[in-house]
Amino acid sequence: MAEPNAKSWITIINGFCRDGFHKEALSLFAHEIQSSPSVRYNHQLFSAVLKSCTSLADILLGKALHGYVTKLGHISCLAVSKALLNLYAKCGVIDDCYKLFGQVDNTDPVTWNILLSGLACSRVDDARVMNLFYNMHARDQPKPNSVTVAIVLSVCARLGGIFAGKNLHAYVIKFGLERHTLVGNSLTSMYAKRGLVHDAYSVFDSIEDKDVVSWNAVISGFSENKLLGDAFRLFSWMLTGPIKPNYATILNILPICASLDEDVGYLFGREIHCYVLRRAELIADVSVCNALVSFYLRFGRTEEAELLFRRMKSRDLVSWNAIIAGYASNDEWLKALNLFCELITKEMIWPDSVTFVSLLPACAYLKNLKVGKEIHGYFLRHPYLEEDAAVGNALVSFYAKCSDMEAAYRTFLMICRRDLISWNSMLDAFSESGYNSQFLNLLNCMLMEGIRPDSITILTIIHFCTTVLKEGMVKETHGYLIKTGLLLGDTEHNIGNAILDAYAKCRNIKYAFNVFQSLLEKRNLVTFNPVISGYANCGSADEAFMTFNRIYARDLTPWNLMIRVYAENDFPNQALSLFLKLQAQGMKPNAVTIMSLLPVCSQMASVHLLRQCHGYVIRACFDGVHLNGALLHLYAKCGSIFSASKIFQCHPQKDVVMFTAMIGGYAMHGMGKAALKVFSDMLELGVNPDHVVITAVLSACSHAGLVDEGLEIFRSIEKVRGIKPTPEQYASLVDLLARGGQISDAYSLVNRMPVEADCNVWGTLLGACRIHHEVELGRVMANRLFEMEADNIGNYVVMSNLYAADARWDGVVEIRKLMKTRDLKKPAACSWIEVERKNNAFMAGDYSHPRRDMIYWVLSILDEQIKDQVTISEI
Repeated sequence: MAEPNAKSWITIINGFCRDGFHKEALSLFAHEIQSSPSVRYNHQLFSAVLKSCTSLADILLGKALHGYVTKLGHISCLAVSKALLNLYAKCGVIDDCYKLFGQVDNTDPVTWNILLSGLACSRVDDARVMNLFYNMHARDQPKPNSVTVAIVLSVCARLGGIFAGKNLHAYVIKFGLERHTLVGNSLTSMYAKRGLVHDAYSVFDSIEDKDVVSWNAVISGFSENKLLGDAFRLFSWMLTGPIKPNYATILNILPICASLDEDVGYLFGREIHCYVLRRAELIADVSVCNALVSFYLRFGRTEEAELLFRRMKSRDLVSWNAIIAGYASNDEWLKALNLFCELITKEMIWPDSVTFVSLLPACAYLKNLKVGKEIHGYFLRHPYLEEDAAVGNALVSFYAKCSDMEAAYRTFLMICRRDLISWNSMLDAFSESGYNSQFLNLLNCMLMEGIRPDSITILTIIHFCTTVLKEGMVKETHGYLIKTGLLLGDTEHNIGNAILDAYAKCRNIKYAFNVFQSLLEKRNLVTFNPVISGYANCGSADEAFMTFNRIYARDLTPWNLMIRVYAENDFPNQALSLFLKLQAQGMKPNAVTIMSLLPVCSQMASVHLLRQCHGYVIRACFDGVHLNGALLHLYAKCGSIFSASKIFQCHPQKDVVMFTAMIGGYAMHGMGKAALKVFSDMLELGVNPDHVVITAVLSACSHAGLVDEGLEIFRSIEKVRGIKPTPEQYASLVDLLARGGQISDAYSLVNRMPVEADCNVWGTLLGACRIHHEVELGRVMANRLFEMEADNIGNYVVMSNLYAADARWDGVVEIRKLMKTRDLKKPAACSWIEVERKNNAFMAGDYSHPRRDMIYWVLSILDEQIKDQVTISEI
């Protein structure tokens, strides 16, 4: 078979270029030049080969060909010049493109459009595009065509101002280009991107020959401007016409479905899925299937999403990223990890930064350091990932959430191109983990490097100040915000509200109110909440209520806050009245409302109100360890230990909070052995005790007189648990020994304690001395207490009673003189009981109760019966 001649080679190369076999075309061309250097090729071949260079973005070969065609004299050919211009424009070599454009003698609209397109796509100098267009327009020849206008309109949309775009629209009308579909589509898109949706729709409506791009432009425009209902109606109209939606239409409309009401959005999305199934070219499109997978995952329909994912004929990395991110966002962390393992073992696709950013939160939630470190290793072995700071930032957050702050900081230091998110991630990690000095040092370094904080940085700093209650730092941050003008740009008012909240939490209500006043025109519902909370912290319930009344449109949050204010400041009736008013206005209390109201049940000693709250919790299907723990604790506090025990037994998921509440309840009722049984069950279930639950167990042993058991638990704190006893636990041990009659041992323990004894410890010892008639030791305790808290009248009363019990009347007189000198008066004792849903209060020396005669008659009978029992026992 004879070898093909030069003409045949040219035909073959042209065929390869035309059919998209660009690598083969370039390979044959290079071979032919080397084997037949004397053969002269025509300009059509060079144009075709340059197009292949453009398709493969092979700028080096393109430049070599530029030199070669110049040498052969083909550069004067307009077709070759256009191919070279297109190569430079598409490869982003704008300076060479501009230079070559200046050398072309006879330019036509296509030549201008190539240069304009290159400049527009580079997004480097949009002003240069506009100037070039004005030059073209000024020359009058060649005249801009519809393609020229479309290119320049895309730049107008990016520039921000609408003036240039409207001028161009006038030009379009003047030269009769408005009938061109391409121009109409570009104008529609430009107006929509600038927020002028009515103008966009007017242009769309005037397009005579609408194509699918026209519909996509207007639907996308309405969607981007949050006019979701209009966008959906346009899509419905499109379905009734001759133009069929394409992949881009489906990609535009599915996010709109996801943003609608859950039931409605899901129904519409399913209908669109059915439509896609009827169009073979759509269901075969990977991007459409990816959008459907993401749609189902946004509604939490993970099973439907995975079924669609498995049925996809071909999957790309976006498909895998969508399903992994979807599972992670729906808290199905293990499935996300399993899918990642499947990706790297079965598919010949390399994960990218998006994959890891989606996956690392799953590892953090599961506290899976092993997989997280493997991801980190993969990240280090693939240098292309190191250029993306997002993965490094996600690794910092992962290590911080796994409490490995050292690894988090090392990872932060290794990020090659740290961005502001990197600094914010590390600052947030230090703040959340309580690394206060490291937080301040890192913030210093950030400012020294000239990195300007953004709103996220400021919110992190304010949160840190609030956590450590450093009012001075709050003022510094506030001053920085005023100086840099960040408060003026705070359109969402997040920073202003955060500063207000910080001052309120630091109990500087004056500064908080000043900030509140400065936000006069920017106030939203969130602005009022910190003020109410601040007044609550300062015990100013009246001012809090005045602020509450200034809120016009209230949601549940201010109601909950105000109920809590009344409850915490001993205004139970007002709290209950406000709760009833909330319901009267048609609002439904949530779990936080009930948590705010529960302390009122304790203050009023009302088991009936507590049972009403409990009933509402059951009917509303509220669930949560903290809510059930609070109910349990209050039942015990109100004397209904049976109800408390029932809640505890019925709760399937018991954590340390539930165990603590139950042990504390049994301790309150002197049921030490029951408390020890619950503590033993807790340890068998593998729940690690904390300081609070251990203190509760020691208190239970103390109230029940279980000295040996209490001592054993105290010794296990450091030996078995590996934690040091707290001052509260030492106080509980002193109480345990003192109540058990071992007062000398208790006193010796106080003197040997590694922490200085506080008033509670000395008060406990003094009370024990009164019970066991240890007068001399009691005097020592009392003298300590008189120095530490001179205004606490209880200590004087206990010591006076101790003297009286031992017939030391001189001591009683001495204490009473001391009380008189210090102007201390014992408040009248008060007790109350709920009978038939009504509170009955009794004060010492008070005879005002309407049923006092019957009460005193019953008391006298009880007194006689007690005396008779004592007489019988003595006989």
